[in-house]
Amino acid sequence: MSENKVPYTGKEKIRFNVPPFTGREYEYVRQAVENQKICGDGEFTKTVSRWFEERTGTAKCLLTPSCTHATELAALLADIRPGDEVIMPSFTFVSTANAFVLRGGVPVFVDIRPDTMNLDETLIEAAVTEKTRAIVPVHYAGVACEMDTILEIARRHGLLVIEDAAQGVMASYRGKALGSIGDYGCYSFHETKNYSMGEGGALLIRDPAKVERAEIIREKGTDRSKYFRGQVDKYRWQDFGSSYLPSELNVAYLWAQLEVAEQINRERLDRWDQYYRLLSPLARAGRIELPTVPEGCVHNAHMFYIKTADERERAALIAHLRANDILAVYHYVPLHSAPAGKKYGRFCGEDRYTTRESERLLRLPMYYGLTAEETELVADKVKEFYGA
Repeated sequence: MSENKVPYTGKEKIRFNVPPFTGREYEYVRQAVENQKICGDGEFTKTVSRWFEERTGTAKCLLTPSCTHATELAALLADIRPGDEVIMPSFTFVSTANAFVLRGGVPVFVDIRPDTMNLDETLIEAAVTEKTRAIVPVHYAGVACEMDTILEIARRHGLLVIEDAAQGVMASYRGKALGSIGDYGCYSFHETKNYSMGEGGALLIRDPAKVERAEIIREKGTDRSKYFRGQVDKYRWQDFGSSYLPSELNVAYLWAQLEVAEQINRERLDRWDQYYRLLSPLARAGRIELPTVPEGCVHNAHMFYIKTADERERAALIAHLRANDILAVYHYVPLHSAPAGKKYGRFCGEDRYTTRESERLLRLPMYYGLTAEETELVADKVKEFYGA
C-alpha cells in the first residue's frame, strides 16, 4: 500500500470509509491542467474508457459525472415512457429508481434473496406485465445477481436488462465482468467505492449499434463526438440530450487508482478474508451471519457486512463499536417503505426478506489502506460485544 495518505481530523480511530488514494493523483491532475484540456473527453478520459472496454469486452464505455447520471442515460437510451414499468429490488440506493421515475417510469419492487441481498430471480417473472420494459438487477456488495436466469426471463418477454453495477467494478459472474452482461451497465466512482474520482460513473454499452445515440444524448443531443473524431465537418443538434461528461480533472484522479487496480483489489480481498476468518466462530455459534458469495461469482470486497439478530441488537453493536472509536454503519432504508417509493412505485408480491434483512445488516470498516491490525481490532470488538 502507498504510504501517501490524506490527513484525517475526525473522531473515530477506525473510520468506516477512507477514499482510495495512491499518491499519483496529484501528478495526474497536474498533467490534466498542463494539457489545458480540463473539460470532458480529454486524454485521461480516453485512457480510462479504453481500460474499461478492454477489461469488460463491451462495445463502449462512456464516463459520466456519477453513477446516477449513467443510470439516467441508460433510461433515456431505453426510451422509458410514462407508465412503463421497471423491475428492481427495493433494497438499493435511490438513484436506481430515480433514473426511471424521472422519465415517468414506475419502479416495481421485488423481494430480495436473504443470502446475497440481491434481487430474487425466482420472483421476477411474476412481476412482469404488458407494461414492463426493463429489469434492473443490483449487484449488492459486488456480488453478482443470478444473471443467466435474469437474461433468460428478459429474452422471453422482450425486456432490456440494465445492470446497476455501482458496487461491482472488478467483480464478475461466470467469467463476465459485472456491468457487461446486460444491455447496459452502470458503474460508480463515488468516494465510497473501490476506485474513486470523488463523484463519477460510467455507462457500459454492449451493442455497438447503440453507441452513436448514446454519444449524442451524452453530448447535449449533438454529434459533437463525431466532429472531434473528424467524421463530420460540423456538429449539429440531432436528438434530445443533456451534459453527461465528467471533468478531465476527476478522471485524472481516477486513473491513478485504476493503473494499480489489481493491487487495490488484492488488498481489499485480504481484509475481507481476514474479517471472514476472524468472525466465523461467531457465525458457527449462530450469533451472527456472514456474507454469501455463490458459486460462479467473483466478488471485489466492496464491503464486509454482518447480520445481527434484529434492529435493536444492531443499534447496540453500533454503539459498542463507536464507544471503541470504530465507525460501522447500516445501509439503505428499503425504497418501497419511503414516501417517494410509495408515491412512484409499488411492491410486487410479499416483502418476506427486504425489510427484515435490511434491519439486521451492519457494514464494518472496509477500505484500501485498512491494516490487518485494524481489521483484527474491529473483529475483536465485535466478538467482545457478543461475549466471545
